[in-house]
Amino acid sequence: MYSHPISRGKGVLFLIALLLLIAGCQAPIVPGVQAPAAPAAASPAPSAAPPTEAAPEATNSADTESVDGIPVGFTAEGYPYRGSPDAPVTVYEYSDYQCPFCQRHVLQTEPALASSFVRPGQVKFVFRDFPLDSLHPNATPASIAANCVMEQGIVPFWHMHDLLFRTQDEWANLPDPADVFVRLAGEAGADATLYTTCLSDSAIAEQVKTSLAEGEALGFTGTPSFNFVVEASGDAYQLVGAQPYDTFNNWFNTIANGNAPVDPAAQAQQGQQEIPAWAMPENWADDPEHPGINLAGDFWRGNPDAPITVVEFSDFQCPFCQRHTLNTQPLLDEEFVDTGEVMWIFKHFPVQSTHPFAPTAAIFAQCVGEQGKFWEAHNILFERLSDWAGPNLETVFGEIAAELDVDADQLAACRADPATEQNVQNDLIEGSQFVQGTPTFVVIYNNQGRLIPGALPADQFSDALNQLLAEAKGAQE
Repeated sequence: MYSHPISRGKGVLFLIALLLLIAGCQAPIVPGVQAPAAPAAASPAPSAAPPTEAAPEATNSADTESVDGIPVGFTAEGYPYRGSPDAPVTVYEYSDYQCPFCQRHVLQTEPALASSFVRPGQVKFVFRDFPLDSLHPNATPASIAANCVMEQGIVPFWHMHDLLFRTQDEWANLPDPADVFVRLAGEAGADATLYTTCLSDSAIAEQVKTSLAEGEALGFTGTPSFNFVVEASGDAYQLVGAQPYDTFNNWFNTIANGNAPVDPAAQAQQGQQEIPAWAMPENWADDPEHPGINLAGDFWRGNPDAPITVVEFSDFQCPFCQRHTLNTQPLLDEEFVDTGEVMWIFKHFPVQSTHPFAPTAAIFAQCVGEQGKFWEAHNILFERLSDWAGPNLETVFGEIAAELDVDADQLAACRADPATEQNVQNDLIEGSQFVQGTPTFVVIYNNQGRLIPGALPADQFSDALNQLLAEAKGAQE
């Protein structure tokens, strides 16, 4: 079974700092390239939220209330918090209910933080509204809905908070999400009549605006953003973006030891970030024993001597990835890949929490690819996404395998091999430091790495590549 090499080395000055800086919902920035005007395309959200779960059991006493065994309450200013009221560190989380990066933080990172730091009483999180209306038109209505539920108690608020993030894809793009919010408020335990009456209270909208202004005064422009406050000293440290668990872990431990945490982006800019194997040109050569797979273990196509290499992190169940593959990629192939200007590399990034069938599809594509049919399977999976992303998955996969004429026994053995799943997980781990939504593209040229987040329209993607291509060729002259 083929597996990724683990070699590391030096060579390309890969600017991970640029990647880490774009770890949240904000106007996307490709250094040297005009940011696109359509923010929704640059801030991709998953296509299907997990089924709505019942609100976690809440316990109450005369002095404290809790959700999932974690104390909840209001700060002296009236802000909702989770954790021990006496925790030595308070983290003020500025968030946007419609931001997919905030959703990722809540669904993937917060549970681990709760287990390691919040439950033991070391940290409490305070939620602050930071709706970015220019990006997410339903964010302010969601904040108002959550605040109206909060008027009925802290426990219903946290239920509503969690429900809004878990169902984000259901309401995010609706012309009017009011009916969904009414339903969620009821599921959170709020009285429908009181909730509906509250929605017309102008004071609630002012609360949201005040919270937004508070975050702006701290210099925050994207979500999620975090203000760490050490209660004993009043020292404060800011962290921006949906950072991985390890970053929070390092910050909390550093603060507990009486030291100041280091911003990961600044650390990367100082050259302390290890260069990943997949970003090193010496690993882009074709593996002689596995044609079509490079020495880093990734599928590639195009000209290996092209002045630009694009590394795509993608999810087969993601509708934005589907849109890119079906609508944009053919035009990019014609203009850049087929002409030898760009080499294209694919890496798996299946987000199981929101796309439950994506990991299985990634393993299937990986195994078909090891029989030399990856790009054919890649295209078919996106073309027939609605057919296989459900109970008919195995039936459709069988049809695709037969259509591509791959060996069925070899395919089955590969899919059952734990090493195949590990290959997919390796990609996920390698991208987790900076991929906050799919698709994400890393453009590497002249020993630099630049980020294009999201499914940009073909003309914007083409303009970005043409500008970077001109820079690459200019530097070589």
